[in-house]
This record gives sequence, structure tokens and C-alpha cells, in this order.
Amino acid sequence: MAKKATRQAYGEALVELGNLNKNVVVLDADLTKSTKTNMFQDKFPERHINMGIAEADMIGTAAGLATCGKIPFASTFAMFAAGRAFEQIRNTVAYPKLNVKIAPTHAGISVGEDGGSHQSIEDISLMRSIPGMVVLSPADATETKKMVFAAAEYEGPVYIRMGRLDVPVLFDDNYDFQIGLINTIKEGTDVTIAATGLMTAKALEAAEKLAEEGISARVLNVGTIKPLDGETILKAAQETKFIVTAEEHSVIGGLGAAISEFLSETHPTLVKKIGIYDKFGQSGKALELLEKYELTAEKIISVVKENL
Repeated sequence: MAKKATRQAYGEALVELGNLNKNVVVLDADLTKSTKTNMFQDKFPERHINMGIAEADMIGTAAGLATCGKIPFASTFAMFAAGRAFEQIRNTVAYPKLNVKIAPTHAGISVGEDGGSHQSIEDISLMRSIPGMVVLSPADATETKKMVFAAAEYEGPVYIRMGRLDVPVLFDDNYDFQIGLINTIKEGTDVTIAATGLMTAKALEAAEKLAEEGISARVLNVGTIKPLDGETILKAAQETKFIVTAEEHSVIGGLGAAISEFLSETHPTLVKKIGIYDKFGQSGKALELLEKYELTAEKIISVVKENL
């Protein structure tokens, strides 16, 4: 299966979008090669602003551009976007409901050797907590491109969480992404696996191996974490025995928490969370870190079997 990093797809999508919409502008905090916004910079230098290592200023400038009718995409590492610039995102973008797209890369522990200081495992939680913020997390390159275009059409603040690591390309151009809808990518009747980001590929791998043992697993790709598609989650809770969530993020405030919160009020259901349990990341090779923190298909299989 072909692999491509979501950050690479992001850079390509910005160029395509820039060709179609002259109001699209891109800002970066001195990480253009890493976030791949250098592709847009090369094509449209007059619409790209390198703000330097000044993330708060970048978000404030993006907000100002939005008030002038531009569609700004602001990029840096997720740690510095959601973390360092949180107050600017909250008060300068979300509070006045401005049309800014915060699109960081290098989220999660798969950043690798940069270590725990750079591995954002709290950003979904932070962005979910901001009123009116849309939170997106693509599973692959195809979904990334569709999210970028959907975000540009959406009026209001959007957070798009992307990664550094090359991940399997799961979907083709016919894949239908819509903000606020979950895609059921495999039907099943015994258990539901709800995954986001790079964990979607691992959920599909787990479901295939479970099928060989006669266990029918439904797989949901949760591209939109907020607003959560309650209808699809409720249907899964009613039609399968329990739900396993899988994310490259802390289990505190992430996808698993969002689903648990929803079901506790609508249809109390067992939800087992696979993610990072109250720990920081550490320096190491990306694939080794995913193994160490048990963000694997094998862990999903184990959790399913333990709880059936």
C-alpha cells in the first residue's frame, strides 16, 4: 500500500486551493519546509507570510487577514499552535468567530526523535474545549486534501491536525468527506472500532485479522472530532456490543473522551480507549514509539478479545 504523510498532502492541497481561490493566504512560523507550506510559498510568494518564531503573532495576523475577507491557513507544529498560541486562538480567532484555519503538522508521538517537548498529545483536548471550534483529524493523504478544501469553504474557525510520518493511503478520490460526518469504512456486528488519524489504518488491519477469527468489527473513521457525529456513534452503540476508540493522543479529552461523553447521556455503552494514558512522549523512532505506547493493531485486537 502506498504511503504519504498528511503534511505532504497538506502542502499539495494548499497549492491546488491557491490556484482556485485568490483569497487563500498561508502563514507559517519559520517551519515552512517541515509543514510543507513551502510549496505554496514557491507558487504564491505574495500570499505566503513567514512570521518567524512568533506563533501568537501569527495567529493574530491571521485573524486580521480574516477580517479583510482573506482565508488564512496558519501552520506550525501542533505543540506550538495549540499550546503556545492557545490564548490567541481562543480570544482572537474563536471568540469573534473569525474565518481562520489553524493547520498544524507534527502532532502526536510519531514526531519521533524531537521528543516529548515537541510531541503534542493534548491538542485535540485543547481545541475541543474552545466554543465553536471545528476539530478535524485526517486518516490519510486523500482525506487531508478533502479536509483542506472543506475547511476553506466552511465559514468559521477550523483546526486540522496533521502528522509527520508517512502513513498508508487508504482512500481514493471518490472518498466522501464532509465536516461533521463519520465515515463507516467497514461494517460489523460484534464490536465497533472508532479511530482517527494514523490509527484508522491500524483499526482496519485489526478488523481484518479479527474477521479471520470470526469476530465482526465495524470500523469508523472519525475525521471530524468536533462537531461529533452523534447519529453514527449512537447507531454503532445500538448495533454492536461495545466500542473501542483508537487515537494518537491522550485519552484525556480526545476522541475516546468525546464518544464517552456523548454516550453517557444518550445510550450508556462500554467504551474502551486506546491512546496515551497520562504520560509524555519521549525521543525515539516513530514506529518504535507507536509500539512502546501500544498504538498498534495488536493492541486493538487484544482489547476487543478481552471485552467480547
